Amino acid sequence: MFTRFLIRHFVPGYEHPELAAVRLRYGVFGGEVGIAVNVALSLLKFAVGIASGSVAVAADAVNNLSDAGSSVVTILGFKLSAKPADCDHPFGHGRVEHVAGVVVAVVVIAMGLNFMKESAWRILHPGEVRMSAAMIALVAGAMLLKAWLYFFYRHVGRAIGSETILAAAFDSLSDLGATSAVLIAVVAGHFTTFPVDGCAGVLVALLVLIGGLKILRETTDPLLGKPPSPEVVAELRERLLKCSGIRGVHDIIMHSYGPSQYFATAHAEVDPEQDILAVHDLLENAEVEIGKHMPVHLLLHCDPCDACDPELRMWQGRLENAVAGLNPRYKVYDLRLRRGEGGAKKLGFHLLVPRDDASAEEKLQKSLAAALDKYPERPELTLVIVHSYV
Repeated sequence: MFTRFLIRHFVPGYEHPELAAVRLRYGVFGGEVGIAVNVALSLLKFAVGIASGSVAVAADAVNNLSDAGSSVVTILGFKLSAKPADCDHPFGHGRVEHVAGVVVAVVVIAMGLNFMKESAWRILHPGEVRMSAAMIALVAGAMLLKAWLYFFYRHVGRAIGSETILAAAFDSLSDLGATSAVLIAVVAGHFTTFPVDGCAGVLVALLVLIGGLKILRETTDPLLGKPPSPEVVAELRERLLKCSGIRGVHDIIMHSYGPSQYFATAHAEVDPEQDILAVHDLLENAEVEIGKHMPVHLLLHCDPCDACDPELRMWQGRLENAVAGLNPRYKVYDLRLRRGEGGAKKLGFHLLVPRDDASAEEKLQKSLAAALDKYPERPELTLVIVHSYV
């Protein structure tokens, strides 16, 4: 496969895209290929558009030129995001890649609006289109090259998990559809006086605008703060539970500062009978262990978890069954059974609720109290609702 051949020869260490240096090489090479292909396509279509008088072909040429400009922004984004952390940016520069994606989206949207204006003018003022068979063949050949660029971008984007490169792949696919519409319109223009050239230009503009808006949405989401992938969260939880002395994990919060660069906090349940220095050491060892195997800078919070109190364990089981009856997605943690004078008991706990759940705290407390009323000497319930960040 030609794509694999190019990567093997121009991306040293291509077998390890998870490494920062190799990821940078992938991104820069992807941008360089995009510049070369899009500049060539733009020059070809400009020549055909001027020679034939087709506004749709000329608009498609400008579209390819904007794609080349986007590739320049992509290269700059990858190089800037690879800069190490400094005093002004202690979390690194990884989000620059997302900013580069926003710039790409804005350029694409601006070009789409310009296409729309030019094509609308051509509908109102139709002009003759003189497209020879050779010109049609050249545009058709350009489509094949653009199709290859789509598969190239997709391969690189998936290899390094880059939203920016995958956005460029989508843009290439929309360009392919736009060029197809242009080609059909040009051929149809030989058989009708209807302004199909201008209509095809409007269609190109719409496709470009839709693609630009999609890129904008996909690149702004990480800047606003997307949740991490379930796979990353599951791996972090699994590795923590394998660490010595950690009985449970909850309240995981993860912030992404660029591809494969997370800063996270979590609550780790530990034996409350342990010496405070021993707890400190086991949590610090767990943080170091996570850093060895995952791109995560982790800070752990100590949560004492009394696993030896039989009464607490009994009420925990009853409470978890009651919570599961309300919603299987709810999770109970941070249980505390406090015993007061005269045998009064209070069961305090946190209830982890999905962020899209708007249930009121008072309503949930009443529902759980009603579910536990069947048990004798039910303690007073005090719950705190916590919404999940992952």
